[in-house]
Amino acid sequence: MDYACARSHQHDKNRVESARVRQMTMLVMLFFVALLPYALTAHLAVINPQDPVLHIGSSLTAVCTIGAELEITARSLYWTLNGRRLARNTYRVLSPTESSVTLHQLNGSLQRSGDNLVCHRSNGEVLAGSCLYVGLPPEEPLNLTCWSRNTKDLSCRWSPGGQGETFINTKYILKYKLKWYGKEKDCEDYTGQPYTCYVPRDLAIFTPYEIWVEASNQLGSSTSDVITLDILDVVTTDPPPDVLVSRVGDLEDQLSVRWGSPPALKDYLFQAKYQIRYRVEDSDEWKVIDDAGNQTSCRLAGLRAGTVYFVQVRCNPIGVYGSKKAGIWSDWSHSTAASTPGIDRSHIGSCDSKPSEHNSTLRKELKQFFGWMRKHSYGCTDVSIKLYDQWRVWLQKAQKTHDQVLQSGKS
Repeated sequence: MDYACARSHQHDKNRVESARVRQMTMLVMLFFVALLPYALTAHLAVINPQDPVLHIGSSLTAVCTIGAELEITARSLYWTLNGRRLARNTYRVLSPTESSVTLHQLNGSLQRSGDNLVCHRSNGEVLAGSCLYVGLPPEEPLNLTCWSRNTKDLSCRWSPGGQGETFINTKYILKYKLKWYGKEKDCEDYTGQPYTCYVPRDLAIFTPYEIWVEASNQLGSSTSDVITLDILDVVTTDPPPDVLVSRVGDLEDQLSVRWGSPPALKDYLFQAKYQIRYRVEDSDEWKVIDDAGNQTSCRLAGLRAGTVYFVQVRCNPIGVYGSKKAGIWSDWSHSTAASTPGIDRSHIGSCDSKPSEHNSTLRKELKQFFGWMRKHSYGCTDVSIKLYDQWRVWLQKAQKTHDQVLQSGKS
């Protein structure tokens, strides 16, 4: 019973497959029948030269030759270039079966697949076509630069030489080899940005590479200068993780920023250098702190009270395994936002808001002192910031005490 069901099931499957094959065969036959008139016409007319490659500024004379079987004369033909009908004064009737068209001062091809030069009969039917490739040979690729993410891979980019536009398909190949030995290799992954290539693995360290770019098209070829580099000299890394921005108590003009070291380089001998940038919520202008050094925290001071700030951090791995070259900055981390405390304005409107003469003198002295300190300190230096913190806490407490005395006097 089971075998009979299996046979029946298999028979049904075979029957369905046979029907599908017959259906596909019928569709293919209909397709060729539909194309038959064009196929016959195409064999009865031809354009010469076929698919020429020309320099910009060149002239071209093309000839459309038709077979007698078409029972038409060359005088009835017309020409189009990229679908635009060409002027009649560019044609010549060479014989009853030959029509020519002459084009001068050709511009670069509008499409990389070539410009379409087509010969038509009077009713618009296409008789024959030719692709014109009009362009320039590539010039020497420039500005070849490379970087390695965490020493594991290699990415390179370059600029096309000259004006950069050749108007026809131009192939760029990044090549690399170990300087003193090893086989020349081609980079294979060009799926990123234009004029870039990515080598994902199998790279040596402590040994320099020679790297260059070759450009070629149907009109010529060119090669970039060769650069020599050690992977350890071009290391970049991932943006610092775990960026945290928080308030510093009630200090309305400061924020604390903390972040983590690059995890991918935790087992490497190197010294990290960090940069911080920040902006207010309603601005696109970033302020950069260049001197965050190799610490993983920083205090931003001199901020506006009651304001939302966006903060980003990036890392430069310097001296990986003793490299003498400066590293390459990572991308910036994602923005992290925090707001400074608002100013306590409870004393606004008081008639007696002037501080005592003693407090006024002390504030003046402190202002001068810390003005000098902040002039002579940089970025994230801790000494002046700690003293500044103590002064600000004392100042705020003194102001609150003063306000409370005024309020109690009024009551």
